[in-house]
Amino acid sequence: MPQVRRSRTADLFDEAPRPRGRYSARDIEVLEGLEPVRRHPGMYIGGTDERGLHHLAAEVLDNAMDEAVAGHADRIDVELATDGTLTVTDNGRGIPIDRHPKFKDKSALEVILTTLHSGGKFNDKVYKTSGGLHGVGVSVVNALSEWLRVEVARERKLWVQEYSRGRPKGKLKSVRDVHNRRGTTISFRPDAKIFGDQFKFGPTRLYQMARSKAYLFRGVQVRWICSPEHLVGTEIPAKQTFQFPDGLLDFLRAVIGARPLVGAAVFNGTARFGDGRLEWAVCWPEDGDGFNHSYCNTVPTPSGGSHESGARSGLTKAMKSFGELVGNRRATQIAADDVVDGACVMLSLFVHDPQFQGQTKERLSMPEAAKLVETQIRDHFEHFLSADKEAAKTLLDWAIARAEERLRRRQDREMKRKTATRKNRLPGKLSDCSRTGAVGTELFLVEGDSAGGSAKQARKRETQAVLPLRGKILNVASASADKQRANQELRDLIQALGCGTGKDYKEKDLRYERVIIMTDADVDGAHIAALLMTFFYKEMPGLVAGGHLYLAVPPLYRLSQGGTTAYAIDDAHKERLMAETFAGRGKIEVSRFKGLGEMPARQLKETTMDPAARTLLRVTIPDALAKSEAKAAREAARVVEHLMGRKPELRFQFIQENARFVAEDDLDV
Repeated sequence: MPQVRRSRTADLFDEAPRPRGRYSARDIEVLEGLEPVRRHPGMYIGGTDERGLHHLAAEVLDNAMDEAVAGHADRIDVELATDGTLTVTDNGRGIPIDRHPKFKDKSALEVILTTLHSGGKFNDKVYKTSGGLHGVGVSVVNALSEWLRVEVARERKLWVQEYSRGRPKGKLKSVRDVHNRRGTTISFRPDAKIFGDQFKFGPTRLYQMARSKAYLFRGVQVRWICSPEHLVGTEIPAKQTFQFPDGLLDFLRAVIGARPLVGAAVFNGTARFGDGRLEWAVCWPEDGDGFNHSYCNTVPTPSGGSHESGARSGLTKAMKSFGELVGNRRATQIAADDVVDGACVMLSLFVHDPQFQGQTKERLSMPEAAKLVETQIRDHFEHFLSADKEAAKTLLDWAIARAEERLRRRQDREMKRKTATRKNRLPGKLSDCSRTGAVGTELFLVEGDSAGGSAKQARKRETQAVLPLRGKILNVASASADKQRANQELRDLIQALGCGTGKDYKEKDLRYERVIIMTDADVDGAHIAALLMTFFYKEMPGLVAGGHLYLAVPPLYRLSQGGTTAYAIDDAHKERLMAETFAGRGKIEVSRFKGLGEMPARQLKETTMDPAARTLLRVTIPDALAKSEAKAAREAARVVEHLMGRKPELRFQFIQENARFVAEDDLDV
């Protein structure tokens, strides 16, 4: 018989048994109702861990809050029972119980609880702003609960329906008449088949959730009730009522307590726009221990998003604008991190149809919200700063200090990224000592190449190093961080010492045991020494506190008579030597040194650099007037700011107050 060849098309519809591994339409499943939620709960609540479990509580509580924000409820009860059942009750309008027009055999309540993407929040007819947007919240809770019971007090009747793992156990029933009650009560216990037995509702987490809802909407009262069995080992009360008339401001005050604030004021306010509203409360604690808590339609957004970005930008631009207003050029270096990091920020946005990333709503993704929040925060913050300029200047200085510290850390990181050869390269002007360890070594800081030449000849090469500095270094008490970074003399000095600056200072990396400032014994030399001491105090306070900073005491005069030679450090010393050492012995030759560069190396060594003959003054932070280290530090900071800071009127005041103590002979003009 002739053979009949089967076509490939015919094989597609062959009803015969399929070969192993065959893939066809029979393998395609269609999950209906709430089955997708039970199969893949992580897609809807982020996971089946403790965090996902508490997301169920948040979904139910958010629905109650939506009723309150819409103006239909003013009380919410949150109760955790002994068996782990959570009950949330509101006195709002109650979920509709009439027949749904599309599902003739089901009530609207049953449709909401058993059908994904069902609800009354897809437009603004019922809720102007709401936390529930996708219509999956309470239906997901129903699907992932071992059992759920809903009670609706509506139209003077109490309606009840129960569910098990998302399926109704019976029809919605009217159980009795009620006259003084309205709203919705949902009680549920999470399914152990989904979450396991190890995860239970935590009273601390639920308590904080209930409290946060109360301060996010000041018109609602939230009552917390918890069975004592859950409270063992916690400080959570069994019962408490939350109501915050001042909203976020009340909460922020409760959190910061008596902690001192930069500027000593809280920036808070409310702004309305159309159907939306923005509320904020911001403060800057002196200890820098801050936080960011943001919400959209009372839903927490721990990952931030558009509204947080807008607030950061608004605060930063307002701060920089105020700096420009008061003529502080250093404000231009301020970034958002300098203003917001370390601040306590509470931000709550109510807006129609917000766009979140994912069903768990942890991040707001809404560019128009960023611009809106930025504009409102910036305008109000500028008015806040202008209202109290002295407090605002304190806050501005705080932000500038953080900016300079940030830039300093970045510079140090860039140094660390350089190659080992580049990193270890020392300034070309440095004449280093030959000893490799820091013990017993000294670095002399001298003014100019001339003095540097004499010092290099007079030094002991094994232990003494010399770094010449060109003229008067920058006054770091009044210079911006940009100027400091651009100053070659300071960069050479920092590189030579090798110990870092600011918070990155490490004493173990200091290359010398002693740092000695050796300047001319005149007014200019004293000024250079003051500038250097200011630098070390501001940028390397650990070096000063560690006892590593010294002042050399070079002579101002050389006195000789016959074979006798003596050196005087000032006029008073000279007169004493002439009266005591050279008294009645004939003519005395007196020569005044114009500077260390004019002094022969041999004389510089025997008077100023030889450890056996020299005099050194250790630089310390004065504490004679202070009874504590903290007070001593404040006194030192005050002196430095008065004498070396940005305000010339403070120096003028100091001169006026102390001019009467200066004798005519003390003036070097």
